[in-house]
Amino acid sequence: MKSIIKILLFVILSVCCVEVANAQNGGQRISREQLAEVQAKYIAEEVGMDDTTSVRFIDVYCQFQREIWALGPRLRQMRRSMDEADAERATKERFAHSQKILDIRQKYYGIYSKFLTQKQIQRVYELEAQMMERLRNKARIRHRR
Repeated sequence: MKSIIKILLFVILSVCCVEVANAQNGGQRISREQLAEVQAKYIAEEVGMDDTTSVRFIDVYCQFQREIWALGPRLRQMRRSMDEADAERATKERFAHSQKILDIRQKYYGIYSKFLTQKQIQRVYELEAQMMERLRNKARIRHRR
């Protein structure tokens, strides 16, 4: 269950990063692809990857993001007025969506394992979580205003 929550938070990060990038860019909107590249470069620098590994990581990370985006937006919360059948269907759809995200993450873990150490992979995941938390906090502050 924790991994599903982490995966969902990662998807939220991707969406929130667009807003932060807009604010940092003087309101100029950047594409998802540009945002993913900025994130990947930041992670590569923080992890201390050499130039060759960094280039490969950035490419693979951007591919990973494109696959996550291809799944579509996160599923909406259940309405209180749903009947049992609708609630069951919505729950199963969320599980299926979460499983697809998990499958993609496991696929890219295998790819990362070919050119990153396990400690580097762990650090990549930690940095992703930190970015998500920062963006979530900034979004909360903006929402309160």
